[in-house]
Amino acid sequence: MILTLDVGNSTMTGGIFDGDKLVLQFRQTTNKNSTSDEIGIFLRSVLRENGVDSGSIEDSCCCSVVPPINYSLSSAIKKYFNIEPLFIQSGIKTGLKLKYANPKEIGADRIAAAIGAVTKHPNENLIVIDMGTATTIDVVTKGKEYLGGAIMPGLKISMQALASGTAKLPTVEIVRPNRICGQSTIEAIQSGIFYGNAGSIKEICYQYQKQIFRGERTLVVGTGGFARTFEEYGLFDEIVPELVLLGVKNALEMNR
Repeated sequence: MILTLDVGNSTMTGGIFDGDKLVLQFRQTTNKNSTSDEIGIFLRSVLRENGVDSGSIEDSCCCSVVPPINYSLSSAIKKYFNIEPLFIQSGIKTGLKLKYANPKEIGADRIAAAIGAVTKHPNENLIVIDMGTATTIDVVTKGKEYLGGAIMPGLKISMQALASGTAKLPTVEIVRPNRICGQSTIEAIQSGIFYGNAGSIKEICYQYQKQIFRGERTLVVGTGGFARTFEEYGLFDEIVPELVLLGVKNALEMNR
């Protein structure tokens, strides 16, 4: 079995693969100050509580956008699983042609999501949208060229910015409002956040399809914590919650 970890700014998501099958998925709030023992004990306990023998873990790969936690994360996996984990970073094999001015700048999560999307849809033009703390919208051609993309504030950051930067606007639940024209302050904020983000993503995808793919068939693949919020709005051709973990697993297989 393979232990895969996707460490984001807000949440650490883990997955256990048995062959190509994702048999367990779990989440934990990201704490950049976590010790190796705290991480190791959490991982061992979550496996035990879900009936997975920690001794069956044969390899591990991590995708992290939180550098301060990486040393503790690596040490935890070494100590509690006796495995030297692979980290997705510049220089490893990705199966992608990175057409980026400085590939070292590309977030590990963006690379992992792109690998996952190509794994599911080889030989397709892809727009990969990951809606987490930040929203990333990346382009991968059917020739497996990663061209880069766009980064914008995620829904939660947008809402928090309004609440913290104004005297009277409250924190609200992030949902699709019942009507576009809000008839209360809460509804108005929800409308602005939902439709504002939806409009931004649609416009960026439109420009990608027009300027890069020039009308060729393109699949829009969504992932991340807020993707399901737009499930019935038509932003995506497909939502794959485990997309990054799938990319992490496949990166491991290319590099071992």
